[in-house]
Amino acid sequence: MQREEKQLEASLDALLSQVADLKNSLGSFIYKLENEYDRLTWPSVLDSFALLSGQLNTLNKVLKHEKTPLFRNQVIIPLVLSPDRDEDLMRQTEGRVPVFSHEVVPDHLRTKPDPEVEEQEKQLTTDAARIGADVAQKQIQSLNKMCSNLLEKISKEERESESGGLRPNKQTFNPADTNALVAAVAFGKGLSNWRPSGTSGSGQPGQPGTGTILAGASGLQQVQMTGAPSQQQSILSGVQMAQAGQPGKMPSGIKTNIKSASMHPYQR
Repeated sequence: MQREEKQLEASLDALLSQVADLKNSLGSFIYKLENEYDRLTWPSVLDSFALLSGQLNTLNKVLKHEKTPLFRNQVIIPLVLSPDRDEDLMRQTEGRVPVFSHEVVPDHLRTKPDPEVEEQEKQLTTDAARIGADVAQKQIQSLNKMCSNLLEKISKEERESESGGLRPNKQTFNPADTNALVAAVAFGKGLSNWRPSGTSGSGQPGQPGTGTILAGASGLQQVQMTGAPSQQQSILSGVQMAQAGQPGKMPSGIKTNIKSASMHPYQR
């Protein structure tokens, strides 16, 4: 008897130690959820769940150990029931059970669920037994089909959301062409230094020089020599005025004289 009692006490001490560790882990996790929810990250939540899972597995190993006696064979009998406040009981239960009276004993020493819960469990068991194998198989197939359709819809929504999130980030321009355009506008890179033919070195780029205008004027004079002497003198005087006044521009009156001089030789 003494050996069995010592073994029972050792098993109870180990069980109480594991339960205390589990209770502390649960308390710290609940405190984080209630007070540190704004700073709580998903990896820390997973770490807390892993810790709780490991402690539960250790507790199950202690209960299933070969040296652990079967606690179900142990009977707890209340020896004293009192409506007065018990300080020792308050300390052991951390203030949850102030008295050990007829009101709390059925709840704390219950080995079966409540009668209402037990009745509902029996009703569910009876309903499950009434269903035949074929009907149960059809219900299982229907449930699996609904779950498959739901998973397919969820996967489709995820793919559409991912494609929608990646679509705005698609590149719509060529960086090489953009850099070449900026370099051409800012620094003139890639632009050819082209000048019109007949431009003299002393003139400005893109504008005809004085020598070109004079050569054209002399050519006009040769064409107009075939006309009347009076028209030749007017043309020469117009060319001389252009050379004296604005060497770089051709007066508009010369074009009119050219037309009249060219038409004159064919008149009779």
